[in-house]
Amino acid sequence: MSAEVIINSWKKQNFKPIYWLEGEEEYFIDKIIDYAEHHILNESEASFNLSIFYGKDSGWAEIINACRRYPMFAERQVVILKEAQLMRNVEKLEAYIENPLSSTIFVVAYKDKKLDARKVFAKLIKEKGELLTTKKMYDNELPAWTQQLIQKKGLTITQKGLRLVVDHIGNDLTRIENEIDKLMVNLGDRKNITEDDIELYIGISKEFNVFELQSALAAKDLPTAIRIIQYFEANPKAATIQEILPKLYSFFSKVFMIFGAGTRDEKLLATNIGVTPYFLKQYVRAAELYQYPGIERTLLLLNQYNLKSVGIGDTGTETASLLKELVIKMMS
Repeated sequence: MSAEVIINSWKKQNFKPIYWLEGEEEYFIDKIIDYAEHHILNESEASFNLSIFYGKDSGWAEIINACRRYPMFAERQVVILKEAQLMRNVEKLEAYIENPLSSTIFVVAYKDKKLDARKVFAKLIKEKGELLTTKKMYDNELPAWTQQLIQKKGLTITQKGLRLVVDHIGNDLTRIENEIDKLMVNLGDRKNITEDDIELYIGISKEFNVFELQSALAAKDLPTAIRIIQYFEANPKAATIQEILPKLYSFFSKVFMIFGAGTRDEKLLATNIGVTPYFLKQYVRAAELYQYPGIERTLLLLNQYNLKSVGIGDTGTETASLLKELVIKMMS
């Protein structure tokens, strides 16, 4: 079961009495809650039959009482419990979950936590309703997810543009969608998102960004790497060293995996190291240029300079100077 499946079933007027939404990825929980709040009932029905509670301010008894009410002038009512993770004695809702009303749709947002699947409470929710556990998306899944999101909105994007958005924003699905929506508004009648659009409307430089720095390092292009670092120095909001180093470490970690992959098949190799086939050549090129000892040394350097960036083993060197020193050592 996924957020999309739940919402599609609601669109077809197929409802279960209980939906328990838990886990790390708020984006999918928020999507379901938003639909439950604004679309299950029409405006006139919602005025009498929509109840919203917040875990920090609500008691289990008042929520159960609300769930046990019958709808007025409608076939069903919707009861939403937001921030259930902050509610005391939340498991006392079991008294209602054991015998829910078919005319009530009870939707619970239990963010950043999960129920103990071994306990009766979790088993009861699975038996009587729907339990959705969300997980943070892996970084290598973000390009495909973002591409699919863009397609659903009737847009297209260049591969480089897609990478710019994903690398700059990272694992924040809500922000990714917000930025895509901003682009869609500014595109007007156009349907293709370009790097120029991304630079103009999101503020990500198409020439000076972490992705281009990564490309320069992969190609051992020191002059370009230094120019990008100088841009970061002049534009501190473009990328901080704490944003740059983890992404570089992730890149070279995947390059390191190539040496033990045991295959030259591009599709299989891309799957094994967790990258999209379109960008695989960059990883393979880095492996060829650095070789095994060079990649191993690079990973050690990235770890060392990550410590320096937070003041461990360093007396306060400027971040730009640290980055320049790092890339020179990497390529030497």
